[in-house]
Amino acid sequence: MGGGTIFLVLLIAIGAAAGGFVSVPKGENQVTIRTSILLAVSCCWLMWAIAYLAQLHPIIKPSRSDLRPSREMLM
Repeated sequence: MGGGTIFLVLLIAIGAAAGGFVSVPKGENQVTIRTSILLAVSCCWLMWAIAYLAQLHPIIKPSRSDLRPSREMLM
């Protein structure tokens, strides 16, 4: 799975946000509900994207502790 997954999920999130935007009933709180839906979907996508990218390219290289030390480390 590469970076294309991020754009695929972004398209799904945009579709969900557009569906929520259109399906809000008319009324006094229409703007507040639409803003809440768009903000919630964008924050959820952003959190998912950051977590996905952090696992895709970790900053710290994992090291195994159950391996024997090499000769270079012993000397």
